[in-house]
Amino acid sequence: MERKSFQLGDIVLMKKNHPCGSNEMEIIRMGMDIRIKCVGCKHSVLVPRAKFEKNMRKVLRSSTQDPNQAGGTEDPLN
Repeated sequence: MERKSFQLGDIVLMKKNHPCGSNEMEIIRMGMDIRIKCVGCKHSVLVPRAKFEKNMRKVLRSSTQDPNQAGGTEDPLN
């Protein structure tokens, strides 16, 4: 089974809704435990990494930008 890829600052879709009704969460801390913040009500929850990976469906918005869309030049030295 392939490991799910996620980074700090990503907005992810969870399997179950938060009690406020939103199922979108922002990753605000990573380690053995993952701290996620509800996009709807801003409440944060600390979840063990294994449980988080099991309950995460997909990454909706990544925190990193595509280098081609960031603008600027290809070679920063010129």
